[in-house]
Amino acid sequence: MISSVSDPRSEPRIATLALRHSEDSRVRCYTSQFADLMEMRAPASTVAHYLDHHEGWFRRCASPMQVEPLGRNGYVLTLGRFGNFGFEVEPTIGLELMPQSRGVYRICTVPPEQFEPGLRELYDVEFNAALRLEEQDAEAPHTDVRWDLDLSVWIRLPAVIGLLPESLVQTSGDHLLRQIVRQISRRLTWKVQEDFHATHGLDCPPRKRAQF
Repeated sequence: MISSVSDPRSEPRIATLALRHSEDSRVRCYTSQFADLMEMRAPASTVAHYLDHHEGWFRRCASPMQVEPLGRNGYVLTLGRFGNFGFEVEPTIGLELMPQSRGVYRICTVPPEQFEPGLRELYDVEFNAALRLEEQDAEAPHTDVRWDLDLSVWIRLPAVIGLLPESLVQTSGDHLLRQIVRQISRRLTWKVQEDFHATHGLDCPPRKRAQF
């Protein structure tokens, strides 16, 4: 999953605890919050029925990311290759799409022990997202799907990066995290929006600029 400057898998095993609990000075935490919305030209009940059956749309819309099912409501995603300072990571995360509760859908992290235990020594992810359906008063059916995401990533960086100024390492990592989420979330948002309208024979709203 990680290459270029250093590969932590070739280094001695340091700890079996999740990186978020590690005292290793090479472990950095990057945290960000995001929010956006999808406009769906249908009543909330129709949108809810679509979202409830994620086994039909999730893998289609996540492509070209690699997606594998995990249990009844979970998926393992390989997000693509990203890097900074010559340090590259191809993150793989597990997500569980929780059944809706009063019109709210939550997406939570699946611990890597359930699909690839070795990942916990490379990076640690806390992914908490919520989607809320808001049916709008209009002549034509219209539902806004508002979502927000709290994301934290802990990663053990190669020792050589520790030679760089701490502020540079932190700000560059935060910037890279936002780039990853912006690229992936907007692509997924567009594809879900387009898939929903196509499968229901509806005109899809034009793409909008991300709110972050």
